[in-house]
Amino acid sequence: MSRISTAELSRYLLTGIITRRGCLRARTPLRAGGVAVANRTFIHTAHTAATATASPTSTPAVPFRKQLKDQNKALKASGNKKKKNADNQTVPGWELTVGIEIHAQLNTSYKLFSPATTSFQDTPNRHVALFDLAVPGSQPLFQSESLIPAVRAALALGCTIQPVSRFDRKHYFHWDQPSGYQITQYYEPFARRGRVTLYPRDGIAAADGDRIDIEIERVQLEQDTAKTTAMPGNVHWLDFNRVGVPLIEIITKPQIHHPATAAALVRKIQMLLASVDACVSGMEAGGLRADINVSVRRVADDGSPMGPLGTRTEIKNLSSFKAVEDAIIAERDRQIAVLEAGGVVEGETRGWSLGSTETRRLRGKEGEVDYRYMPDPDLGPLVISNNLVSRLAGSMGVLPDEEINDLVDTYGLSTKDAMSLVTLDDGARVQYFYNVLDAMEERLGLGSNSEPASEQRHAQLAANWCLHELGKLTELSSDLAMTPEGECRVPSSELAAILAHLHRKEITAKVAKELLWAVFRGEIAPNGVTQAIESGNLWFQELSEEEYAELADRVVQGEDKVLSEFLRFKQGKAKAYPQGKLMFLVGKMMRAGVEQRMDPSSAERVMRARLESVYLPAIEAS
Repeated sequence: MSRISTAELSRYLLTGIITRRGCLRARTPLRAGGVAVANRTFIHTAHTAATATASPTSTPAVPFRKQLKDQNKALKASGNKKKKNADNQTVPGWELTVGIEIHAQLNTSYKLFSPATTSFQDTPNRHVALFDLAVPGSQPLFQSESLIPAVRAALALGCTIQPVSRFDRKHYFHWDQPSGYQITQYYEPFARRGRVTLYPRDGIAAADGDRIDIEIERVQLEQDTAKTTAMPGNVHWLDFNRVGVPLIEIITKPQIHHPATAAALVRKIQMLLASVDACVSGMEAGGLRADINVSVRRVADDGSPMGPLGTRTEIKNLSSFKAVEDAIIAERDRQIAVLEAGGVVEGETRGWSLGSTETRRLRGKEGEVDYRYMPDPDLGPLVISNNLVSRLAGSMGVLPDEEINDLVDTYGLSTKDAMSLVTLDDGARVQYFYNVLDAMEERLGLGSNSEPASEQRHAQLAANWCLHELGKLTELSSDLAMTPEGECRVPSSELAAILAHLHRKEITAKVAKELLWAVFRGEIAPNGVTQAIESGNLWFQELSEEEYAELADRVVQGEDKVLSEFLRFKQGKAKAYPQGKLMFLVGKMMRAGVEQRMDPSSAERVMRARLESVYLPAIEAS
């Protein structure tokens, strides 16, 4: 097409007025004051508004949920049942190799090369500077505050910070990139040579053993593109608020050989970035995206590879951990099928949709020549002083692996609960746990190291409530509004008060849960938990040992068959203690007694003692 004049280009970029001539067409010219551009509708060159919306014979859009249901029905009807991912990590005779590129939005107030603010929830096209839209004559101005989260992220990944790095232009033309190029760091990135260690608790494949180290090749700064929202009828809406938002691109070496391990690595990197407050949000909110490079090659019977790595394909913009694993499995199987049929795997870029069973071709794979990388002439070198790196390294705090180990070893938490505390609410949940624990120990007169981990019952109680009972509040109600300081709608001091009474067995678990709901709804005044128990006469008045024993004697009447199971174990005729039968009897006790006066652990203890000292000797004597 003919060259667009500067005046025409300015009208397009600043006011949204698009000429009817040329390759872009708009339904209605929309205007906005100043540099910000109003909500605009862009139609790709191949599809005009008339074609997209006016055709009476066009097929109506099928809702996505219905598409997924139809796919599942077709899969069931075909009789091809999908394997579970855990059983689909390897294919005999083939080796999978995966490398990952992760793009993470940095936690900054301003864009990378303009003073426009970063915004993800505001009205579209309201935070756009001249440079973001590539207005002729505008120049990039590096915002130095972007360095802080970028360097913290690189340090968390174990990288070496380069004292001098440079910016380059990566050329490509697409509607989401107004300038026709992206500023990145191709030749000299700011960080190199990192390492991430994965353990079974991170979700790696069983074949990877007790740990696997994945090397980070480089971490580079770059700009984000505009946000494209696909609409029915091949219409695409663009939001330029995201143009120029600071990103880091994390590139791993191709060392992953199992889909589950690839998903575990992305999850671990997200957790590391959140722990140092480097990333805006995770995959679920669009703040982190993964591109996966996949190749396969044959292996001999002894597992040794036959030949060099196969041709790789890239799967773009995966936005969930499950999508990472599913897409790798689908692409691996596709490449193997192509090679076994005598075909050739082409180097290309492929896409993946939620609920899919196979990847789809997007375009041929670009190479370095296609992007025409060149040093950016408008930006000087980026110099990072050792003093800055040392200060940031010294303020990193405890990283997730160390904190998880501490929660398990010091407080006796399960690995699953420890990981949940560290990952929930971008690390704020574990801070809330510490706040609750400190206040609880003060009330109980305990020290955090006064008992071995196996005896830290109060810590385990606090973790259980911080995870599970607090989680139940949000199932039927609004968000907890957890703050980075570890406080929420249920103040840590109030939960500590409830748990201290529960730990001393001064209230029942049922009463504790009712008090938690009351605090959540704001029905109890600050520091008023004990007063609420007193005024409601909610104190736990437990049965005596004699009353428990009398209740146990009553419920075992007529349970000769159940008692015989315990006798068989005592005589060595059964290998395992009949715990299920014991809990059956305890359940009968709980139902027969007054709930407000009974503790399940006390009931179990008394029933176990009566079995050994009274009921079984009586059966043997008879």
